[in-house]
Amino acid sequence: MAARDKDADIGLAPPADPRAAYERDFYSWLMEQARLIREGRWSAIDRDNLAEEIESLGREQFNKLESALRVLLLHLLKWDFQPERRSRSWDLSIATQRVEVDDVLTDNPGLKPRIPEAIARAYRKTRLDAAKETGLDDSAFPKTCPYDFEAIMTRAVSR
Repeated sequence: MAARDKDADIGLAPPADPRAAYERDFYSWLMEQARLIREGRWSAIDRDNLAEEIESLGREQFNKLESALRVLLLHLLKWDFQPERRSRSWDLSIATQRVEVDDVLTDNPGLKPRIPEAIARAYRKTRLDAAKETGLDDSAFPKTCPYDFEAIMTRAVSR
């Protein structure tokens, strides 16, 4: 049985132009959409914009994973390509970023199938960042990520 729309039950019409509110005052639009959902006023919801915002939240979580991997990969590249500069600080940065990646995946287990994509996307940027930070030519670094996820997360680093 399909869920009934409370708007129809109580004779409420949807707002005249919910898109205008979305474009004019995003915060108020969000609060209104949350209220409409709680009240079960399904026909009054700005479905298209709300769906877009929900998808945007998902992309934000993927970007968070990619960003954490990018920092972690940068430290691993610097560790491997500048062994003379290894320090406790780098070791701790690697450990910290591993926790960050783990936290993102714990909070968003649905991202696990997308780990290879996140690594590939992160590495493209990381390679350029590593060249900038180390002073080495970008050709000094492999074109594709030299680490699999297991190595990224668990490989021992020691000075």
